[in-house]
Amino acid sequence: MMGRHDMGIHRRHHHHERPHRHHYDEEMLDVEDARARILSHFRTLEPARYPLLAALGLTLAEDLVADLDVPPHANSAMDGYAVRAEEIAGASESGQVVLPVSATVAAGDPPGTVAYTGTAIRIMTGAPIPDGADAVVPFEDTDETERAAAGDEESTDAHAAAEIGIRLAAEQGENIRPAGEDIMSGEKVLPSGTELTPSAIGVAASLGHDAVRVVRRPAVAIISTGDELIEPGQPVEPGKIYNSNAYSVAALATSYGATANVVGIARDSVESLTALLHEAMEYADMIVTSAGVSKGDYDVVKDVLAQHGEIALWSVRMRPAKPLAFGTLNSANGKKVPHLGLPGNPVSAAVAFEQFGRPAIRKMMGKPPVPKSTVTATLTDPIYNHDGRRVYARVRVYAIADGTLRAVPAPNQSSGAMTSMARANGLAVCPDDVASIPAGHPVRVEMLDWPDDELLSVVLDAQYDSDDSAS
Repeated sequence: MMGRHDMGIHRRHHHHERPHRHHYDEEMLDVEDARARILSHFRTLEPARYPLLAALGLTLAEDLVADLDVPPHANSAMDGYAVRAEEIAGASESGQVVLPVSATVAAGDPPGTVAYTGTAIRIMTGAPIPDGADAVVPFEDTDETERAAAGDEESTDAHAAAEIGIRLAAEQGENIRPAGEDIMSGEKVLPSGTELTPSAIGVAASLGHDAVRVVRRPAVAIISTGDELIEPGQPVEPGKIYNSNAYSVAALATSYGATANVVGIARDSVESLTALLHEAMEYADMIVTSAGVSKGDYDVVKDVLAQHGEIALWSVRMRPAKPLAFGTLNSANGKKVPHLGLPGNPVSAAVAFEQFGRPAIRKMMGKPPVPKSTVTATLTDPIYNHDGRRVYARVRVYAIADGTLRAVPAPNQSSGAMTSMARANGLAVCPDDVASIPAGHPVRVEMLDWPDDELLSVVLDAQYDSDDSAS
């Protein structure tokens, strides 16, 4: 018996143990080869200027260079009293240093207030440090509360001129944020190619930018094909099914940063598909179709696509989503528009878009070719590979009490069962040369999303249960 019995994983001998294939299966591409061929037709798109919030998730097309210090002036990190550190060097709980309060400075006040020798200035967090002051003593290290309780209302008045008792010595610079502490004028703060996260948006705003120059969002046009399709919202008819693929693919494209447009349903006629293609090619950076790409499918789809450019039909060594089409379409203005033809089964379309549409969008957006985030989880049930293709099995990943991960395969792995995709949060990968991965064995999972709340709640619930039983 061949394979690796100690691991329980049986590897196939490609020449003897693979099941019979159709005549075109010998031409099957592996996933990486198909992806590389597709990506060779894409380029980073041109830059455009976007308002800050609209630029979230996009990549900078130029360096973001500061033309001011942040913060622009030294300011207080605490509510307290600005003082000269040398004048309170001997302050303690038993030996307060009492200073007159000459002024109050609030956040937003202009700089320039002077801390004269032998005085303190009441100061709020973020307020500019007065000239001459070199430390801030927090309120709790003074006797302000006691003075207020004793009826010395002037000590907490905005224009106080009363005394304050300092109970703690301070070092020079204590509780002071210096000018330029975060960013210095002239500094390259964010280099070109940086993806604008919420924090990066905040940095740009702190420099006074209300818009930034970024690689623009790609426009993805989505066309479904088939006489059997009707749009959601229409009355159901005998023999018809709702056009779900367009919406799941459009949602995926949107989630990865593209602007997705559901163009419509192309009927099984040359005129219908041609009209929608012409509409999409006017603006699209990529056109995505679903159905009509299998070797035995209705030929009008393949014929029309070929008439408008170059198209190749591929078999990819993966399950689901073996049939795939890719090529370029020629628009009326001479632009070549990449075309990705997905299978018609809804899970196949979604898995194929994850593997090929997502990296194409990332390349157009100027993002690095980073694969999906993966985790290693222990299978609760086996995964079988019946025909020597890489299997992407829908699984639900969850954490057990010790924080380790488990992966539960969906009971129905049919490529038509979209609910299994909706309930999954990852795709467990079984390599093409592995016949099965048994329950209890580790598996690599490409995460579709990160169920942080679910994973955390499981761990916390287990901890609470443990605490309760211990008590």
